[in-house]
Amino acid sequence: MSLRSALLALLRVGPMSGYELQKQFSVSVGHVWHAPGSQIYPELRRMEEEGLVVGEDQTRGERGARRLYHVTPAGDAAFLDWMRSPLGYLRVRDPAHLRAAYLESVEPAEARAFLRAHEEQWRAELAQWESEIRRIDAGESPMLQRRLAVTADEERAATTAYKRFTYEGLVERARTEIAWAQRGLALVDRLER
Repeated sequence: MSLRSALLALLRVGPMSGYELQKQFSVSVGHVWHAPGSQIYPELRRMEEEGLVVGEDQTRGERGARRLYHVTPAGDAAFLDWMRSPLGYLRVRDPAHLRAAYLESVEPAEARAFLRAHEEQWRAELAQWESEIRRIDAGESPMLQRRLAVTADEERAATTAYKRFTYEGLVERARTEIAWAQRGLALVDRLER
């Protein structure tokens, strides 16, 4: 349901083609819910079959065409129902932490390489999310700009604040993972002595 809800959230801002949705997904909700195009397009077809969105074919050039998707009232209601319902938390499936539980199985150099790679990955995530906060603060986030364009004046501050709040949580998660990797490196050093 989360992929469907993410797509509905994007389409509530305005109609988009599958290609536009895929691009917007990767630079906005994709930061909190990953889905490749191979999942997005089949989900759009299912949503259309269920009446949550309606697709409209548009001609592009002499031979080209695209399908533009619009949220229906049923799709809007489904999104709001999802927002109001209790969240079903999933059990954690974290390959990095699973691997860390068995680092004694490899040489210290291999454990260090794993932990350095983990730290590097999360430093990249941290940089991306801090950049997004700066874009939000500067009013330069394209998806937020689109969303604010269709948001009532009295709701714009809340919309912006919740977007920023989301990325602040991601920043905190990245900092936690970086600190964890650094503690792991210190542990490898301590155990190797």
